[in-house]
Amino acid sequence: MVYIVDNISNYLIFLFIIYFGFRLCPRKNRFFIGSSILIMLSAGAFNAYFDANSPILYIFWSALSICLFFDECLSHLLVLSAALMYFTGIVDTFSVMLIQVVLIGRGVEGTDVIWWMEPAYLLSFLLYLMVYLRLFKKNDVYLCDIEFKYKLALLIQGSIFQMFYNFVFSFFHENHEMYGSDAYVIFFISIAGAMYSIFLTLGFAIKNILSDRQNRELQSFMYMQRQQYDYQLQQSVAVRRFKHDLVNHIGVLRELANQKRTEEVKEYIDTIWNIQDAFDLKIHTGDSFLDVIVNYYLYLAEKGNIDFAVSGKLTGKTSLDMFDMTTLVGNILQNAIEAAGHTATPKIRVDLIEHKKEIFIVVSNSVAKKMNIPKDFLRTSKADTANHGIGLKNIAATVHKYHGEYYMESIVENGEAMFKISIAISKENKV
Repeated sequence: MVYIVDNISNYLIFLFIIYFGFRLCPRKNRFFIGSSILIMLSAGAFNAYFDANSPILYIFWSALSICLFFDECLSHLLVLSAALMYFTGIVDTFSVMLIQVVLIGRGVEGTDVIWWMEPAYLLSFLLYLMVYLRLFKKNDVYLCDIEFKYKLALLIQGSIFQMFYNFVFSFFHENHEMYGSDAYVIFFISIAGAMYSIFLTLGFAIKNILSDRQNRELQSFMYMQRQQYDYQLQQSVAVRRFKHDLVNHIGVLRELANQKRTEEVKEYIDTIWNIQDAFDLKIHTGDSFLDVIVNYYLYLAEKGNIDFAVSGKLTGKTSLDMFDMTTLVGNILQNAIEAAGHTATPKIRVDLIEHKKEIFIVVSNSVAKKMNIPKDFLRTSKADTANHGIGLKNIAATVHKYHGEYYMESIVENGEAMFKISIAISKENKV
């Protein structure tokens, strides 16, 4: 029975690390998941029957059960399972040593390793849970985001510690009666130090990820700002050219008027009026920052033959500063332009709704096909997930910064697939 419990404990730890650490999804086919569980239990029953825990059998059932449970590339799962078995084995060794030190230090006899493993697995799991809650979830970073050099450093670091402690513990276990309580304290602190060094390595890896993410966010913002600046510069140049020729236009009108060519005067005035109208902002939202952003993406939409419509108007400036407005609305409309551009009838609709305490920004755009959107959808459909999908995270971060809410959904309107994102932001500045 102990072997079965051991297998279940190991199995649950593997699933926890892979699902929450690497964000891999389980298979939708229940047959594969059932087979994964059955193989794990069968291996435990085999070990119980023969009263032996074969390393080869452990490696076999662990790798096979992981490959059957998760929907991912087989080679990736094999490498991942091998790395996990190795690293969790190191952590389990540390946990066992801690328990053994406590038991030996208290003079407990008959400390058979068979029943030590369950508390050791629990101790290991608590460590993984703490790493997940304190490091990964808190910083929105996961093991799959960490660079390979840091993953390799953790494995090498753990190997060095394990070899060192295996040697020291063997000596300590055989000669514990020669030492006082200080030896137990030192041994305990040294293992705690080893675990701290692993945390330190993870901390460096996470800081590196956050720094890179911040740089990419800044580059993305600067790119959008530069594009908007170039658009405004083009408009400014066109206005200066028009003003430069205005005297000539007035001269022509005066000459036509002197010749009483009334119809030609009207046509010329209409031509000048149309030219002047092109310089004005076509969309007025009520917020000057929002006007610049929306009109820029209207310009891009017109270049890409995308139907772009805005309805509703705000009574005044929103609580968002220019940086956050660009990050929020700029990313939403940039994603909408890219997605709509790949459809047969590209369209984007922006709805501005204002209540007493909140404003709602709702953006809908055509997509190639309807998507299944899970809760807290923040994934990109692009293959290069390391450099894409940042915009979605920036949108969520900006909404949370202003204590707002967002909701994403994939719908069908008039037989066409549409993606819709709804943002609710307080009118009061709560940052």
